[in-house]
Amino acid sequence: MKRIDTKYIVKAGVIAAIYFVVTILLGSVSYGPIQFRISESLVVLPMVEPAAIWGVFIGCLLANIGSPFGLLDILGGSLVTLLAAYLTSRTNIFYKGILPPIILNAIIVSIWVSYFTKMPYYLVALYIALSEAIVTGVFGYVVVTVYKRLKDKYSL
Repeated sequence: MKRIDTKYIVKAGVIAAIYFVVTILLGSVSYGPIQFRISESLVVLPMVEPAAIWGVFIGCLLANIGSPFGLLDILGGSLVTLLAAYLTSRTNIFYKGILPPIILNAIIVSIWVSYFTKMPYYLVALYIALSEAIVTGVFGYVVVTVYKRLKDKYSL
């Protein structure tokens, strides 16, 4: 396991802050049965940056304080993000790395979102899977590509 130092903590903090700010700024589309949470693009970052695992978890935890689904989403959604980020970190193939956040969010988060919104589970799961696939597949690819370039150029 990599030693946790100041640089690691700063990276995790910056990632958490970005996740939080982007989620809150786009709040109207960040929560609900049809969620297009752009900040979830950061969940694929653990493929190239180990500090991102804790960064996206903490960012999600803080952002979910504003969730209309309360404590269940604050804790449950954040733990789903932590697990997805960890599983993503275990691969270095992009299309495999986006599968954990898509599958876990669609299967697990949809449970309470469908309950609170009174929408059919399968429909909420489909909406969340599609939005997660777009966000992680398109925006996540951009995030990973840009981060790799910055990491190489500035020795992040």
